Amino acid sequence: MNAVVEPAIVTRADAGSGIVLVCEHASNHFPDVYDGLGLSEEVRNSHAAWDPGALGVAERLSEKLDAPLIAGAVSRLIYDCNRPPDAPGAMLTRSEAYDIPGNIGLSADEKAARVAQIYDPFHATVSAVLDKAKARVMITVHSFTRVYLGQSRAVEIGVLHDSDARLADAMLKTAGDHIALVTQRNAPYGPGDGVMHTLKKHGISRGIPHVMLEVRNDLIETPEAREGMATQLAAWLHHALSQLGAEHARI
Repeated sequence: MNAVVEPAIVTRADAGSGIVLVCEHASNHFPDVYDGLGLSEEVRNSHAAWDPGALGVAERLSEKLDAPLIAGAVSRLIYDCNRPPDAPGAMLTRSEAYDIPGNIGLSADEKAARVAQIYDPFHATVSAVLDKAKARVMITVHSFTRVYLGQSRAVEIGVLHDSDARLADAMLKTAGDHIALVTQRNAPYGPGDGVMHTLKKHGISRGIPHVMLEVRNDLIETPEAREGMATQLAAWLHHALSQLGAEHARI
């Protein structure tokens, strides 16, 4: 598998707000070299393969916040760029209710090849964009399902963080001014679920405020819904950032 795979797409690379957006699970694209991992079209289009609606919200946010956006360009089932190479979830053999045939029995060399083809260049791109933008804030954008393994979820917006809660705290403090939705801290996922890799690798390591936003995907099914969600999130983020001090109030 030596074919060239493009792991990331950058838009608005020259935006100057000091905010950088990341959408790791933006795509359900399966490059031909992976032969669809042996999955049906239904699975390749399901939430198991990507975060439906997340890219549309992130793109609208990029415009409203004047922020560069790094979006994953291949399905997370090939490699989940929000997981380090040693994580069990990096190349899942089973996701939700689906077996992933093309990931079963991967050799160490095959796994290393995916790390080199997808993970390494994706995160190198994130680092390069953060450097170029002189980033003062990083925001990652995801979506989640209303029902997971038969269990309904009441949360509609999740505000996720690891050890640095500065931006999450400010957002949760101001949520009622901007979002008439069920908003929770570290839900439907939290640090114990292994979903903080990008935040830790790029946000905590740089000491910049950061947050992971999870939006329930039934709320962003249409272009109009994604536009409306991004409008609300942008105003909310600006308000929250203004609570962090003069430096971030200017963002």
